[in-house]
Parts: sequence; C-alpha cells; structure tokens
Amino acid sequence: MWQEFLPNVWESILSRIRSFEYSQKNAVLVPAAALGVGGILVFWLRSRHKIKTIEMGDGWWGSERLLKGKEDESIRPFKIETSDKEIEDLHRRLEQARYTPPLEGAAFHYGFNSNYLRKVVAYWRNQFDWRKQVEVLNKYPHFQTTIEGIDIHFIHVKPSYVPHGRAVQPLLMVHGWPGSFYEFYKIIPLLTEPAAHGLNEGDVVFEVICPSIPGYGFSEAPHQKGFDTKATARIFHKLMNRLGFKQYYLQGGDWGSQITTNMAQMLPQSVKGLHLNVVFLNKRGLGRMISVMLGAYLPWLVGLTREDARRIYPFMQKNVYEILRESGYLHIQATKPDTAGCGLNDSPVGLAAYILEKFSTWTDKSFLDKDDGGLESKYSLDELLTNVMIYWVTSSIVSSVRYYKENFSNLTAHARVGVYVPTGIAAFPQELVHTPRVWAKQVFKNIITYSYMPRGGHFAAFEEPKLLAQDIIHFVRKVEQL
Repeated sequence: MWQEFLPNVWESILSRIRSFEYSQKNAVLVPAAALGVGGILVFWLRSRHKIKTIEMGDGWWGSERLLKGKEDESIRPFKIETSDKEIEDLHRRLEQARYTPPLEGAAFHYGFNSNYLRKVVAYWRNQFDWRKQVEVLNKYPHFQTTIEGIDIHFIHVKPSYVPHGRAVQPLLMVHGWPGSFYEFYKIIPLLTEPAAHGLNEGDVVFEVICPSIPGYGFSEAPHQKGFDTKATARIFHKLMNRLGFKQYYLQGGDWGSQITTNMAQMLPQSVKGLHLNVVFLNKRGLGRMISVMLGAYLPWLVGLTREDARRIYPFMQKNVYEILRESGYLHIQATKPDTAGCGLNDSPVGLAAYILEKFSTWTDKSFLDKDDGGLESKYSLDELLTNVMIYWVTSSIVSSVRYYKENFSNLTAHARVGVYVPTGIAAFPQELVHTPRVWAKQVFKNIITYSYMPRGGHFAAFEEPKLLAQDIIHFVRKVEQL
C-alpha cells in the first residue's frame, strides 16, 4: 500500500516546491515543505516497524456436555492428597513388573538400562514414601481456578518478609515435558527469599506463580482438539490477570520457553521481561545455512563467539545421528501419542523408564556411557520419583504427550512475530541445542542479558537452581534499572 502512496505524495510536495519563487516570502515556506516531507518519512518508518503481535483470541476446552455459561472465576485452595488404595495399587503393579536383560556393555545407549531400573523400582517399592512427598509438595500454597472450561492448577508463593522500600516482582515460571511444577521447588526459596540464600543483588524479590500446563499433573486436560502453546499462553495471561497482576515477568524452559515466548508476542504490554533457559528458533533459510557453514571455519565472520563455536560444532559434525537418537520420542508423540500413552499409563515401571531416561540424557549427554545413566549424580531418587508420581497419580501422561501433536503443525506459525520485550537468555552447556545470541536476535529484538552458564543441562531449575536464580535476578535487576 505504501509503495503506491509514497511516490504520489513526494511528487505532490516536490511540484509545490518547484513552483515557489525564491523570494524572501517564499524562502520561509520551503523549510516548512521540507518538514512535511520529514514528517511523512518518520510516519512511514514508524509504520514499517510497528510491533506485530499474536492475536489473543479466545477458546473453550471443557466438555461439550457442559454449557458455556458464566465461568466460575474464583481462586480455590487446592491440596494434593493420597490414599491407601492408591499406594497399594502402585505397589501391586511394581511387584508384577517384567524385565528384559540389557545387552552387555550397553549402558544407556539403548535407552533405560533394565539392571538399573530394577534398583529404581526396588527403592520405589520398599523405601520411597509417597505420603511424605505429598507433604513436601503441599508445603507451598496450591490453588485451582477454571479458565476456558478447564481447571488450572498452580502454586503461588509470596515472600514471608519484604524489606521496607523493596518492590515485589510477580514471576510466572512455566515447566515443560516430562517435567512439572515440582521442578521449581528448589529455586522458589532462592527467588522469594534471595537475601537468606546469599543472592541479595539489588532490590529484586519475587512472588512466584508456577502453573501446571493443562493436561499435565493437576491441571485438567483439554477435552477438545487443538490445544497448543498459543492457547496455553492466553490461559496463563488470564490467570495472571485474575490474580490481579497487570504486568509481570515470565520464565520458561522446554515447552515453557515456547509458551512464555507466545505470551510476550501476544500481550507485550503486560510482560515486563522474559527470561528463557532454552531458545528454540523455527526460522530457517539461506542466511542461516550460510551462517552455519561459515561458522565452522570463520565464526567471527558470522557473529559467533568462540564459545558459540565450541558448543555448536562438535555436535553439528555428528548431529544427524544424535538428532535421530534423541528425537524418536518426538515423532511418536507428535503423530500417535495415545498408542504409546496407553502402555505408559498402565505401567508405573514403563512410565518411570520413559520419563527418567530423559532426565539422564538431557541432563548430560555423556551419561549415555554410564550404567545408571548418571541420574543419582545430579538428583535424588526421591526427587525423580516424585516427578514421576505426579504423572502417575493424575493419569496425565497421555494428555501431556498429546501436546506434541497439537503443536506439531504450528511450530513455525509465529516464527515471523518478533519478541520486543526485554529478554534474558541463560545458555546452559548441556542443553539439547545451543542458540547463539546472533541467531536469537533474529526473533528476540531486545536482549538485555545473554549468559553462557558454566554447567547444567535441560532441567536447569531442577539441576542448577542457584545458577538459574542468579541469572534471573541479574536480568530483572537490569530491566528495573532501565
């Protein structure tokens, strides 16, 4: 439209300028005409850079049998509970597990090593105390509220003490698969009580809201097809608004990264800042291909740092096999999630093997070479099994893996919508993919901090809570100073 409009305006203005006589009187009018040209140019440039957003829209994910009447917007206290029947059923299934011996020397190269799985199941059956872990889960306040026809579960933790003059920043933290809200239990006290944990940087204190993605854990699963990250982003915006927040910070990894990115693209005026511990870029093209090819030999020429090159190219030189090895689950879950889900939902042992194998390889790729998958070098069995139990007792594994199918056709739908809110990126060295700052800038237009983290992998809040908390606090402090 502007290509046709602008030349006509130019010609009109120029013709008027030519018609003026260079008298004293007309000499005053020439600058005025020039100012008019400048005004049009400024307007055109501003219109070109108008921030695109994702349309918020609306949705209904409840059962069709329920009428779409006025929604109950109340915030209801929620408590996790268990029973003798639930525990007895679990124990019976664990006792009846069948195992196939692993190949000699296979470690975790063929998946979860069944010799180590026997040890995990024995601990689960005889030592793991689910009732005790339920008490641990209930130490933070839990709530539910109904949004777009389904019940949304979340925890909301406020600081117990706020020094005079210190502002409390609301922070929404979103998990991914195969994680849960429980991933944030070790980082929450570092963010709500930073001074007590040696993280007293500036005046930053948070109240933390951690929702369960619908279909995960204690959030009701959608009853309709098509529930994707955009719908999740909209629901979480509605949640924050219902809690009384007009502006807030966002943090996410895995699916949480995509959800919070969509939130920033949807309502940038509500997002004070976005912090991510993984960035998945869907933009492709000749420029990216050239950058990748040249970066292997002349990284500085395409804006890559030495650290970028170190993290990318040892992987990329053998990436075809590694991508195939680590993405098999993705193809299943993005195509026929219910088939595999039937077995996982019926067998706690199968569920544990399926989930914990990801906590091994995605924490550190070298753990493939260990007979125990290196799991207990980073986590305790109580922590790992508590996360598995959240999937087991809620029967949410099927609805959680459906999320891949719902999003598979929309992965590039919002790739052309930039993110203009202040953004912080924490790049952990063992993450599944490394996204250099120069690539991230193609989507994230206002990167305030970009940190090469010294250690850690995909489950950053679970594995390295202090490192992640430090980076979040550092980022928010910078944004507040701006």
